[in-house]
Amino acid sequence: MVKAPRITEPRFGQLQDSDGALLVASEQYEGERYAVLRLTDRDLTDAAFHECRFSGVTLDDTQMRGIRFVTVEMTNLNAPVLNAPHSEWRDVTITQSRVGAGEFYDADLSGVLIEGCKLGYLNFRGATLRDVLLSECTIDELDLGQTKAARVTIRDCRIGTLDVTGAQLSDVDLRGSEFQAINGVPGLRGATIDDVQLAALAPVLAEQAGLLLG
Repeated sequence: MVKAPRITEPRFGQLQDSDGALLVASEQYEGERYAVLRLTDRDLTDAAFHECRFSGVTLDDTQMRGIRFVTVEMTNLNAPVLNAPHSEWRDVTITQSRVGAGEFYDADLSGVLIEGCKLGYLNFRGATLRDVLLSECTIDELDLGQTKAARVTIRDCRIGTLDVTGAQLSDVDLRGSEFQAINGVPGLRGATIDDVQLAALAPVLAEQAGLLLG
């Protein structure tokens, strides 16, 4: 039986409204609420957010390398370009959001829910994913190359291309999602798929096994 991701809904005490004017790199922020803000071209490198809510926030070319989110809720996020390599996301929910290009390579995600989002290129290459649920999302390209993933479920998603080249998967559940193409099929070892997905993969599996279809 596939182990399901363990997701804890963020819980907050009293939050202080913030206009984001004082957000800078390498600082820590706790118990704040950010609503309908534009953080375009801001440098938030190595900043840390604990028990915060983001609603209707635009992140466009915002520098978020090494950023840390712990117990954070994001909704209606708009991020044409989201630069967050080497970042940490723990007990985070992201819902009803749009991300054009999400750069999460070498990131660490634990207890993360991404639901009802429209995502262009989602780059998790080299990242570590534990207890992550992607639900009811549309994703043009999902890059899990060289990713270490455990207890990850991708449920009821429509995905153009999934790349699992060199991935290390354990308790990864792909059932119920649609994929137009999958690259690096051997990297699917450790994933669970359904009959429909297996039928779609049959030509690729047959080719790799050296079988000829008559």
